[in-house]
Amino acid sequence: MTHPPWDESYTGQAPAPWDIGRPQPAFLRLAEQGLLSGRVLDAGCGTGEHALMAAAHGGDVTGIDVSARAIEMAREKAAERGISVRFEVASALDLGALGIRFDTVIDSGLFHVFNVEDSARYVASLGAALAAGGTVYLMCFSDRQPGDWGPRRVRQEDLRSAFSDGWAVDSITAQEFDLNPGLSTPTAQAWLAVIRRL
Repeated sequence: MTHPPWDESYTGQAPAPWDIGRPQPAFLRLAEQGLLSGRVLDAGCGTGEHALMAAAHGGDVTGIDVSARAIEMAREKAAERGISVRFEVASALDLGALGIRFDTVIDSGLFHVFNVEDSARYVASLGAALAAGGTVYLMCFSDRQPGDWGPRRVRQEDLRSAFSDGWAVDSITAQEFDLNPGLSTPTAQAWLAVIRRL
């Protein structure tokens, strides 16, 4: 299943704003604390930096994205680095189709691409793929970000509402996304939510 609009994000001369060639600092800290462990899903993995990092820290990792081009690039990185990660072209709205129960989910910049209706489908999809007691580490654009460029701004209340049934929102903290150099700003305001499946 390919999704050409997302494929286009990975075929231009310049990398996509979010494709910074390394993990986001907030997720690197999580990995260094041993929190990205067990069976790990990187939902919307792009070119694979977070999945590869989690695998390098001992996780049994699957990365999925709707962009076949991004998955191709992620597989190339895994081969070059000698890191074993399962990368698949798949929809985050149908994670149950993977047939795997995960302990941990990484979401770096996926939740905020969905409208409210698709956000509900995504949360249900996460519920179908995450084992009871498993954790989602979700970083999304924040309503603290000024301007109107980029994806939708997410409020803390939006996260708590989306994950209200069958989930526990353990924490939501202010973070920043690092963005590609050359943009008008090097960072964007974000929320990092730690959410447990009940």
